[in-house]
Amino acid sequence: METPFVFGRIAIGKNFTNRQKEIKRLIQNFTSGINTIIISPRRWGKSSLVLKASDIITKQNKKIKIITLDLFNIRTEEEFYMALTKSVLKISAGKLEEVINYSKKFFKQWTPRISFSPDSQNEYNIGFEWSEIKKQPDEVLNLAENIAISKGINMIICIDEFQNIGYFEDPLAFQKKLRSHWQKHQSVTYCLYGSKRHMLMNVFSSSSMPFYKFGDLMFLSKIGPEHWGKYIVKRYNETEKEISSEDARYLSLLVECHPYYVQQLAQLSWLRTETKTTVKTIDISLDSLILQLSLLFQNIIENLNLTQLNFLKALVRGESQLSSKETINKYNFGTSANVIQIKKALIKKEIIDNPGKKIEILDPVFSIWLKKYYFI
Repeated sequence: METPFVFGRIAIGKNFTNRQKEIKRLIQNFTSGINTIIISPRRWGKSSLVLKASDIITKQNKKIKIITLDLFNIRTEEEFYMALTKSVLKISAGKLEEVINYSKKFFKQWTPRISFSPDSQNEYNIGFEWSEIKKQPDEVLNLAENIAISKGINMIICIDEFQNIGYFEDPLAFQKKLRSHWQKHQSVTYCLYGSKRHMLMNVFSSSSMPFYKFGDLMFLSKIGPEHWGKYIVKRYNETEKEISSEDARYLSLLVECHPYYVQQLAQLSWLRTETKTTVKTIDISLDSLILQLSLLFQNIIENLNLTQLNFLKALVRGESQLSSKETINKYNFGTSANVIQIKKALIKKEIIDNPGKKIEILDPVFSIWLKKYYFI
């Protein structure tokens, strides 16, 4: 029997839960031509949300085309231009003749190299003479807009891991290029998202940066235990197994309603269940999950210095006044200035986050491991 819980890949169909407010807001932005920036920690369901909203809007309006681009493995400006061009052509030009015609029509200053697979004309690669495009990237950055106008359609370009442009040779100059072109587009809307909050906040909320006030800034919150409870119970029932609403809620709260871990812990509990899951089953499953990840957590620890470890110890022990003299002395932080530097370093390593007044460890299972097994 196929397991009813999904983690590690995009949640679609019945595997997607809640996010109704976010879906509605995203669809409104897409139909109104409002650029959107989505920010949340890793594995909170940004890609699943964008895919869900995209699926709904394309079914409602056939004149809207969605283009998705993932910058996870993109590290240079040249790679970005090639990936963007291929993505735009793939969605807007279905046949070989169209791809060639669009290349001739919309690339005047230079000609891209298009190579096709002998097995399929739908599979092709785009090549550039980098020295030429580096001087004149306008035609690539305006390609979607120009095609959309010529076809009388609207395009939405969704770019995942957008913060990776920070690894380009001159990220600030590149951002200026993008903004100068994209802000003029009327037939193309942009949805930019990623998982490194501190990097994205710098790009989109700093008044000195080119992308300041580029669009609607959307912070994903956690899905509440009441929604997770209903979802888990429903998925159990579909496989003729049972879990109570209270125990399903308990399961989600154990991992702080973290989407990835709720699904993973629910799966482990479901696999251990013959007829009905109990609290004991859930607790055993959590211990199993922690054991599975212990080597990964140990590797994280080995890359931290003593003061960073002491900072995490203070967090898991519930210390709230981290800059107080008493806490500084108790955990050997040195000075209040050191506390600030430790916090910045751990945020950069994506171990903690500080979205409001409260500092929290991003990975809830890592936090449990620290408390139960490391800082004994």
